[in-house]
Amino acid sequence: MTVVILMGSIFAVKAQDVIKKMAEGKKGVASYYHSKFDGRKTATGETFKSTNYTAASNNLKLGTFIKVTNLSNGKVVYVKVNDRMSPGNKRVVDLTSSAAEMLHFKSQGTTQVVVEVVSEVEGKNAILAQREVDGVNGHTL
Repeated sequence: MTVVILMGSIFAVKAQDVIKKMAEGKKGVASYYHSKFDGRKTATGETFKSTNYTAASNNLKLGTFIKVTNLSNGKVVYVKVNDRMSPGNKRVVDLTSSAAEMLHFKSQGTTQVVVEVVSEVEGKNAILAQREVDGVNGHTL
């Protein structure tokens, strides 16, 4: 009985460590989707729209909300992961054009970022606030 409880505790601690590490952030390169992908289906079945606040990632679960910070200028954007990148792609995230504009790196094509997992509530609220700032209607979560 003690062994089972101990093993359960070990797994719980490891799961907490993984969640904590993801929340602390992962550094890497971000890029953005070209608008030629507009209208195509994402991995979640949603229709891709370059004006939405969504992203592709090979490391995060589909449906995860993330905060992406541009390390060169401190700009932040919140997005929902709804797609996968090409296998073998080493970037941490591929953002929509709207998200790249919010981070001020669209003209460069890529930038160094930190990606942090946030709660669904925080992600949805932040995305709604971003819609107000950019003035574009029709975004979806």
